[in-house]
Amino acid sequence: MDCVRNPIARFRGRSRLCLTGALTGLLVFLSSPPAVPVPVGGAPPRGSAYMGIGVLAHDGDSGILPPTARASQTEGVDVSSHQGDVDWQTLWNSGTRWAYTKATEGTSYTNPFFTQQYNGSYDTGMVRGAYHFATPDTSGGAAQADWFVEHGGGWSNDARTLPGALDIEWNPYGDACYGKSPSGMVGWIRDFLSRYKSRTGREAVIYTATNWWTQCTGGHDGFGATNPLWIARYASTVGPLPAGWTSYTMWQYTSSGMTVGDHDSFNGTQDKLREFATG
Repeated sequence: MDCVRNPIARFRGRSRLCLTGALTGLLVFLSSPPAVPVPVGGAPPRGSAYMGIGVLAHDGDSGILPPTARASQTEGVDVSSHQGDVDWQTLWNSGTRWAYTKATEGTSYTNPFFTQQYNGSYDTGMVRGAYHFATPDTSGGAAQADWFVEHGGGWSNDARTLPGALDIEWNPYGDACYGKSPSGMVGWIRDFLSRYKSRTGREAVIYTATNWWTQCTGGHDGFGATNPLWIARYASTVGPLPAGWTSYTMWQYTSSGMTVGDHDSFNGTQDKLREFATG
């Protein structure tokens, strides 16, 4: 019997390492968002990234929820393969009115639970959208935008479908900025956004954290006038926004949703949310 299935047996027989690893793993499970399997001494497997994975690792989570929900904001959720089949009706009953589902990563990964998550949220009455986890070190921005659009990231003018979101954050697989200079990163992002708009007619949402944006784009301020901002900050306030934006459209305020996804707030009423979906 192997170490994972029976750490105690291995401990008794030969090594303390299995028990130590098992206890460490339990502590991580109890204090973290959906676990990403990480090989010993290595990065998580490609495709396993989710919205906020880098933010949580670099900025942390204060554990403080934002102030009591206001009538001027609308509760949402974001999910990936880590949530599996989602109980959308329960989320709807709890007040969740919009959702983003991870569709793609790079130019080879697609979320195996995408259909259930993307259509399931829609079927319960939510406004829904899809996001792409960017890996600028694996292929060009335009190529990744094409992959995204062709695998669930499109947009339709039905007042129920949100524009696609580009999840651009710290690299969970290696160098924080994917080996790119600030100018190189800005060029990659611009290529993705331009191709996405040419394919769908909508400006993509940019999901990011202020610290990553400052570090990896050099504080570039050229996208705020055109692309809606989805800010990631796990605290009671959104804090300073990335250069170029004076307001945010969405705020991911915690990344602790182990089974139901991460929690988000749309900066507007439900009517404004539908207007945003319509474009």
